[in-house]
Amino acid sequence: MSIIMVTGGVRSGKSAFAEQLASENGTSVLYIATGVNTDIEMEERIALHRARRPEAWGLLETPLDIVSSAGEYENYEAVLFDCVSTWITNQLLAVPEEEWRAEVHTNDIIAQADAWLERLHAYKGCAILVSSETGLGGVAMSRLGRWFQDVLGTVNQRIAMQADEVYAVLSGIPLCLKGERR
Repeated sequence: MSIIMVTGGVRSGKSAFAEQLASENGTSVLYIATGVNTDIEMEERIALHRARRPEAWGLLETPLDIVSSAGEYENYEAVLFDCVSTWITNQLLAVPEEEWRAEVHTNDIIAQADAWLERLHAYKGCAILVSSETGLGGVAMSRLGRWFQDVLGTVNQRIAMQADEVYAVLSGIPLCLKGERR
């Protein structure tokens, strides 16, 4: 079992690098997609990811429940989870606006991430987790944006602490932050 985290800014090349890692870490790969088709732009982003993936890879679309779906990983040598930040976005958008930043919701999302990481430790293959890095930008101007940054920052730190390898991708160039450099 190994956990590899790939983080970086939006459009930094992190997904393409993670796809390369997945190809190197197993002949059978499960791609876990968290994106939800909400408009034409998102439809185009999803189509781009689909076009880059080998047809032989399995696909699991799970925008919300990542914990119970982790049992499906066992049939694959590698899983590529793309991406943590989109999963958190989906979680936050499911909360009514008047309850944004409520501690109960924040704690629930973090607890789900922790339970998922626990399930990953039982997985015998290689788990490659993609997430956006929010720590390089300014503080968001909206209440929802600040909540997103707070929750994602916490979850990213928890993943990075437990990961065997962590990469930051900047302008298409992966930088090894933790573990063996590839």
